[in-house]
Amino acid sequence: MHAITAIIQARMSSSRLPGKVLRQISGQPMLAHVVARAKRAHLVDQVLVATTTGSDDNAIERFCAERGYPCYRGSLPDVLDRYYQAARQSQAGTIVRITADCPLLDPAVVDLTIQAFQGGFTPQQTGGYDFAANRLPPPWTRSLPIGLDVEVCSFAALERAWHEAHERFHREHVMPYLYEDVSLFPVQNSQVDLPYHLAHGVSPRGFRVIQLHHTPDQGSLRWTVDTPADLELVQQIFEHLMAPKDQVSSDPFDETIFPWHTVLSLVQSHPELSEINASIQHKTVFDVDTRTQA
Repeated sequence: MHAITAIIQARMSSSRLPGKVLRQISGQPMLAHVVARAKRAHLVDQVLVATTTGSDDNAIERFCAERGYPCYRGSLPDVLDRYYQAARQSQAGTIVRITADCPLLDPAVVDLTIQAFQGGFTPQQTGGYDFAANRLPPPWTRSLPIGLDVEVCSFAALERAWHEAHERFHREHVMPYLYEDVSLFPVQNSQVDLPYHLAHGVSPRGFRVIQLHHTPDQGSLRWTVDTPADLELVQQIFEHLMAPKDQVSSDPFDETIFPWHTVLSLVQSHPELSEINASIQHKTVFDVDTRTQA
């Protein structure tokens, strides 16, 4: 059990934009963009989609079968259990959590977060960490745009959370049990290249946690897809950045996988783009889907 496995959680029953994971962006369903970007991360060994056993998600299973994506089906409300069972069945040693509503995910940021988890930038941290992320919810801060979100943990840490976590938000949001109430402090003499920097600490439950940051802070930018306005913004970003049509490639995603700094340059030069979804309120780690409560 050693593989670094990216598990992409996906469901059709989004409360604010039903069916969003199969909505079209630049001629491809959003889920396909996320899978393609996760596969481009050099440190990821395998990518699978984790959906639910609900009938709504038969469409996701069919789509994965058509594209040849490994697909696991599990609990709708207990996403922690879904992740744990998918990780166990795929023999994952390291789990990379990605959500299917992040079509601008940057493979390079995925790799940086994995390297931080492995202790690659902090040689003094023997054995690496139990959990790494490039964003954490309030009261912590995020400095990368919403939509580049990556969380990484060891199978051992995930298994412990699966056994011990009982709060509903722990089960629905998968990994809060690992970082809850942690205090993070800047990593001194980090070997991560600027403009990135790191903060780390040990949670009250004993999990070693590290977070990847970026300077300057771009955490207010919203590039995830959870509402019609979000989808409109991302569709326009793709339209602006698509490679010329005469640049033919055997891989349909070659012209759509652009670094996040390219997106940043675009929205900075076209501030009207960010106005499209400026009024959308981002959900918190304590928000749970009451539709799935018994």
